[in-house]
Amino acid sequence: MKKYIRQFGIIAAGALLFMLGFSSCNEYSDLGLEILPGTDLINVKNVVVKDSITAYANSETGIVTSKSGYNLLGSFNDPVFGATNASFAAQLRITSFPDFGTNPVADSVFMFLYYTGVYGDTITEQHLKVYELESSLDPDEEYKQDIDLKTMASNQLLGELSFTPKVKLDSTYGDTLLQLLQIPIDPSLGEKLVSADSLDKVSNDAFLQFFKGLYIESEQGNSGVGSLITLNASATSTFQGSALVIYYNNDENLAQDEPDTLSRAFIITENSARVTNITHDYTGTPFVNDLDQQVKQDNQIYIQPTGGLKSRVWIGGLSGWRDSVNVSINKAELVFQIDTVASNIENYPPPSQLTLTFVDNDGEERLPIDYYFSPYFYNGYLNTDDYTYHFNITQHIQRVINVTDQENADYVGNHGFYLTTGQRADDAKRVILEGTKRNSGIKFIVTYSEYLQ
Repeated sequence: MKKYIRQFGIIAAGALLFMLGFSSCNEYSDLGLEILPGTDLINVKNVVVKDSITAYANSETGIVTSKSGYNLLGSFNDPVFGATNASFAAQLRITSFPDFGTNPVADSVFMFLYYTGVYGDTITEQHLKVYELESSLDPDEEYKQDIDLKTMASNQLLGELSFTPKVKLDSTYGDTLLQLLQIPIDPSLGEKLVSADSLDKVSNDAFLQFFKGLYIESEQGNSGVGSLITLNASATSTFQGSALVIYYNNDENLAQDEPDTLSRAFIITENSARVTNITHDYTGTPFVNDLDQQVKQDNQIYIQPTGGLKSRVWIGGLSGWRDSVNVSINKAELVFQIDTVASNIENYPPPSQLTLTFVDNDGEERLPIDYYFSPYFYNGYLNTDDYTYHFNITQHIQRVINVTDQENADYVGNHGFYLTTGQRADDAKRVILEGTKRNSGIKFIVTYSEYLQ
C-alpha cells in the first residue's frame, strides 16, 4: 500500500509540474529550447528556508466527538502532555418491539463494551462508573469534547468496573482483536425496562424518551500512566455493536420443563447518539506557560488530538518572491521532523497523519487547494524511514505570492497555518516535533525555475 501511495504521489507530482510548466513555462527540459534565443538560460534551483519560520503553541477547542467512528474512554497520565480523561455517553436502541412476556422479572443486567486500541500502558488499573442519562441526546446534534455529560446524568450509581486494558493481536493477520468489558449493572434498571409500558416501546423515539441512555465515567486520579482505550461502540455491517443486555424470566419460560434464562439486548446502533467528553490538565508540563501566549516553539512543537494542542506556523518573507519576476515556483514543501527521543515513539507511537490548514481572511481554517488537487500529493502522512511529515503546498504558495487582490476569488493571503493531528476526535496519538531552531526542525523547501537573459 505504501509503495502504491508513493507511486501515486510521484505521478501526481509529475502531473502538477507538467501543468505548472505548461501554464508558466517553468519546467526544466530540452523541449522547445530550439525556439529560444541562444542567450536564454533556465536554471532549476532548490532553497531550504528555516530562519523565517515561526511556530507557537495553541490550545484546540471545538472538536466534535459525536460524529466519529470510534469513542475514547479512560484516564491517561502522559509523562509529557499531562493528564487526559475521557468519559462516554450513548443511546441504546431497540431493534424490534421488546415483548418480555407475562410477569417478566429481571435476573441480571450487563453493559458489554468492545474496544480494540489502547494508547498508554496495559498495567495500570482503570475504574469505570455507570449512570443513567436524565437528559436526552440528539443523534443529529454535533457535541464537542467539552460537553459536561455528568450534569446530564443521574447521581445514582448503576454499576462499576475495575479493569486492566488488554491488547491481543490476530496470530495470522496481526490485526488487533476486539476486547470485551463486561460491566455489571444494578437489576433495578432491568426491572425498569422489562416492566415498561407498551407505549414506551412502540418506536425508538418513544423508547428514547423513556430510557435516554447511559453515561460511563472514567474515574480520574489513577496512580500509574494509565491509558485511553478506543471503543468500538456502534454496530456496523460486520459488528453487532456494544450493548446493554438484560437476562430475565417470565411465566411462559418458567412453565417449561427445563427453563433457560431469556435475554434481550439494547444496542448502540449507527443511529445512536454517541459522544465523548475529554478533559486535559497541563499542570507541570513543559509548554503550559507558553500556551496561547505567542511564545515561539524554538526547541519542540507539541501536537495532541482530542481538543488538546495544535501549532500555529508562520512562513515569513513570501512577498519577496513576488519581486522576482524571472522566478517561478515548481514545488513548495513544508517538512516537520519528529523528535523521536522526546516523543518516546516506542511506547507512544506518533499519529499516522497530520493535517496542515491555512488561516483565511476571516480567521477560519481551510485546507490548501493542493489537498483538493490530490490528498496524496498534499501528503501529511508519517514517513517511518526518517520520521517526518511532508506537506506539498505548491499551488497554495503560488496563490499567496501571485494573488494580491483581496477581491480575487483565488486570494488566500499569508495569515499562517495550523498543524494538527489527522484524527482529532477518536485517536489518542500525540507527537513532539523538533522546533524551529533545531538543526532538523521545520524546513520550507522551495524548488524554482530561474530565467536568465
